[in-house]
Amino acid sequence: MTPTEIRTAWFDIRNSEKGIHALEIAERLGVSEAELYASAVGSTEGPVRTKRLEADFRSLIAKLPRIGFVKTVTRNADAVIEVEGNYDNIEFFGPMGQSVSTIDLRIFVERWKSAFEFTDETRRGTSRGLAFFDKSGRAIHKLFLREKSDVAFFETLVTESTSKDQSPTHVVEKAAPLAATKDDSAIDVEGLRAAWKAMTDTHQFFGLLRKFEVGRTQALRLVGDEFSKKVDSSTFEKVLTAVAEKEVPFMIFVGNPGVIQIFSGLIKKVVPMGSWINVLDPGFDLHVRNDRIEEAWVVRKPTVDGVVTALELYDAEGEQIALVVGKRKPGHAENADWRALVESFA
Repeated sequence: MTPTEIRTAWFDIRNSEKGIHALEIAERLGVSEAELYASAVGSTEGPVRTKRLEADFRSLIAKLPRIGFVKTVTRNADAVIEVEGNYDNIEFFGPMGQSVSTIDLRIFVERWKSAFEFTDETRRGTSRGLAFFDKSGRAIHKLFLREKSDVAFFETLVTESTSKDQSPTHVVEKAAPLAATKDDSAIDVEGLRAAWKAMTDTHQFFGLLRKFEVGRTQALRLVGDEFSKKVDSSTFEKVLTAVAEKEVPFMIFVGNPGVIQIFSGLIKKVVPMGSWINVLDPGFDLHVRNDRIEEAWVVRKPTVDGVVTALELYDAEGEQIALVVGKRKPGHAENADWRALVESFA
């Protein structure tokens, strides 16, 4: 499809189907979401107008706190997390960065490949913001201005970052296939279990996967019930409902290859809608496709502060949809109410 054909089809679908999102339209048209945004570059007609940006992403991200209060959206194919707040305490450690504030992110900046400023005329009014994409055109992260945002600085940032290339054509690369895992018979299961038991920090889990060349769900399956137990996929909805009713503070991680966004705190309003389970609270929305949860696991990881208990959700390809843990700070033991709640489903 040409950029004009993409843009025309995009706007036609928007006009005829209320509430449909850009990712759904892109999938229907067989293009990436970045190609949708690019197709509106330079256009003065239709509900969406975009501008291509070009910048060193470390530098651009470091300036985001100056925009002030915003709404942020991070998603993968099956989960969307929306948080209002401020970016702050932004630091980079080699290829990884973070924002540690009400906008709580872990940023894998080398996977950020393109960005657009957008203006979207919706039924609720005009929406403006920034959208960031990876090399395959998948949306990594978006921010939306709010009434309290510093619009003047936002416009300055956009002006500084505007690319000379304002072509509506956007070239994407095919996403890399998921890495193949070894057959179970080739895994040193006893070594895996011993290394798991010896963990002193949950972040060591990723090194453990690399060392034993094992996939995430494969490791959960092989390590045994002491550390990981498969539960029904309905457990996620039950846990959300329980933490809301019992007022148990928790943390949920939703991410993609470019960024992981984290919400920490209490929730109140859990609303199932068709195939989606939603949290609809002031300043925080969460949307997860219940029907896409292929596997759910209660996972126990040793740390210097004691065992950390998580509920982990995976799709049919073994990709993580979301991870849920009790809210805690380093140096403190896990919340006993959280542990008891999750263990009641295991």
